[in-house]
Amino acid sequence: MKLTSTLLVLAAATASLAAQTTTPHTTRPAGTTAARPAAAACAKIPELSPKIPALPASASCVKHLYTITTVPSVKVDYVSPVEGPTLKEALGIEPTTFSLDYVDTKLGTGELAGAHTWYTINYTGYLPDGTKFDSSIDREPIVIHYGEHNVIAGWDTGFNGMRVGGRRRLFIPYQLGYGAQGKGPIPAKSELIFDVELLSISATQPPPKTPPTPPVPPAGSAAKPAATPPPNPPTVPNQPATPPAAKPAAIPPPATTSQR
Repeated sequence: MKLTSTLLVLAAATASLAAQTTTPHTTRPAGTTAARPAAAACAKIPELSPKIPALPASASCVKHLYTITTVPSVKVDYVSPVEGPTLKEALGIEPTTFSLDYVDTKLGTGELAGAHTWYTINYTGYLPDGTKFDSSIDREPIVIHYGEHNVIAGWDTGFNGMRVGGRRRLFIPYQLGYGAQGKGPIPAKSELIFDVELLSISATQPPPKTPPTPPVPPAGSAAKPAATPPPNPPTVPNQPATPPAAKPAAIPPPATTSQR
């Protein structure tokens, strides 16, 4: 009898200890969802000239599309006392961090942007001081082969996540633009601001636009002389056989960077 009582006491103590150490199953209250990862922080951008159109009030803050840090595989073994403290910076062998930033000003509802397809785009490019250095609005939309390194790196990766009909403002650092030397109207180490609109996507290159056929003059009337072409007609950037065709007119990419 004593043994039986002792066993009953031990069993009760063991059950009590198990109840205290076992984590009870918790249920989420009705109507709640699992915690979501924190939203990306807003990016800090340089102060822009008022000449650049203001973002719509409905636009969210500017965010990083991605960030890159370059670490040169070079080290300085010796520096003379007569050398200044900015030697590494002057030689360009310090680590550098830069980001491609964006803000969607209009969400598209069409096909999702994807690599290795043909994009028809309208764009306007600005420098931070408000200089408008190029725009397809002044001519016609351009066609690029996205993801094929035919445009500057900031363009070749800057449409990810967009849908046809969408508009986006891209803030492109010089490392993803025209480099430390610049090009044409683009000064050295210039950040670029592009307002872009994704008009359409195609698996194959859209055919070039055919100029309209001039009307036939009525019988018996003198034919008008052909119009004299402008001295410097704009480049039509939808001819893949010509390398500059896929680039915004008048802005060839630098030879040392990924090309637009």
